[in-house]
Amino acid sequence: MPAGLLAGAAIAALFTSPMSAYGHTVIVNPPPDKMVIEIATVNGSGCPLNTAAVAVSPDNTAFTVTYSDYLAQVGVGSKPTDNRKNCQLNLIVHVPQGFTYAIASADYRGYAHLEDGATGQEKASYYFQGQSQTVPSAHDFKGVYADNWQVTDKVDVASLVWAPCGEQRNFNINTELRVNAGTSDPSKTTSYMTMDSTDGDLKTVYHVAWKECPK
Repeated sequence: MPAGLLAGAAIAALFTSPMSAYGHTVIVNPPPDKMVIEIATVNGSGCPLNTAAVAVSPDNTAFTVTYSDYLAQVGVGSKPTDNRKNCQLNLIVHVPQGFTYAIASADYRGYAHLEDGATGQEKASYYFQGQSQTVPSAHDFKGVYADNWQVTDKVDVASLVWAPCGEQRNFNINTELRVNAGTSDPSKTTSYMTMDSTDGDLKTVYHVAWKECPK
């Protein structure tokens, strides 16, 4: 498998399923035809209407989910419900005929400003329609912190779970950001965490592995 499929990041190796393997091995070169992804539904306080989009890489090895309004905060100017934001994406994934795919890894990036004593957390879980939801992977941050952040989770090849061949199963992505004041003083300070890259967009990249379906 190309190193790029495993270098990147954020998906828990907690997938266990009878569909986790076919008799064929992971292919080195992705299929020439494009994978097409549509957003079926999007719900959550972290992704209001028209603030999430999906794009597939030209080589079919990754897709990017971009958000424009995903921010959790606590403190001055914040509402009580602002400390936790979440987003659930339900994706319709069309793959080239004769192939199946699995999510090998995902990259999550953002920015956090956490006052002394405050904490932040990013969570993510994933599942195909009809399967049990995975236990979320979680990444914790502690103040004082004022910088970009990136988290990395991967699935090793033996643990990949493949979309069933010949069936349309939507892919679900659940994410969450949470910020807690902790021992900081929320009446005087503000702590926040956003999935937000340096160009102002949240870009979460999911790296895809491919297999040929049995004939």
